[in-house]
Amino acid sequence: MEKLFIKNRNDKNLSVIIDSPDNPTGLAFIMHGLGGFKEQPHIQKWAEVFKTNGYTSIRFDTANTVGESEGEYEKATITNYYEDLEDVILWSKTQSFYKQPFCLAGHSLGGICTTLYAEKFPEEVKALAPISTVVSGKLSFDAYDKNVLKTWEQTGWRERESKSKPGIIKKLPWSHMQDRLQYDLLVNAKKLTMPVLLMVGSEDTTTPLAHQRILFDKLPGKKEIHTIDGSPHTFAEESHINQTCNILNTWLSTLSN
Repeated sequence: MEKLFIKNRNDKNLSVIIDSPDNPTGLAFIMHGLGGFKEQPHIQKWAEVFKTNGYTSIRFDTANTVGESEGEYEKATITNYYEDLEDVILWSKTQSFYKQPFCLAGHSLGGICTTLYAEKFPEEVKALAPISTVVSGKLSFDAYDKNVLKTWEQTGWRERESKSKPGIIKKLPWSHMQDRLQYDLLVNAKKLTMPVLLMVGSEDTTTPLAHQRILFDKLPGKKEIHTIDGSPHTFAEESHINQTCNILNTWLSTLSN
């Protein structure tokens, strides 16, 4: 495992981890969700699954999250997360480990970002796993409790404690939601002709199964959808993470390297 820092387009330091098997046959990028970080148990485990299947796995902290990269969580948007994904991939293209087409996997906000990339550059992407993905800003908006949205818009802020890093209070401005509403995976879903794996927790109220099915029905190629029984939006329990890993492992074995 190698950890290093690279610069994004805004001259912010991004922390990147590279995990390479002995004889890599492929490359994969794994992306955390809003306020997540590259050492979260589910992100780490997915990277291990890719490595076990012969892929060099790249995971990174976006700017404006709670990881080791620069920036402030208050400035987190889909736009900044997506741009950081583009920048990490662009940097990777200058490295000796780079292989194309590559795999993309992401959780939640990382899911919409990896899928947006696959829609923009489908020829670069071998396979895509947007897990518990945000499907569109509008669907995401509609899933929020109306009272939460009202307070958020009126006060300008939404505050809550980080579950991954207890003690850290995460504050998001209303402008985050305004940015989110610009995005919709359904518009260009027809471009996702590569194999796609969808997974979601049965108790997920943020990006529920109903949202995933709307995206699934629009996918033109080889596709799978799986429900993780009992899991909420973020896979925290070991049994839920293990279920996702088993599904991911089986799926990867069906892809020809």
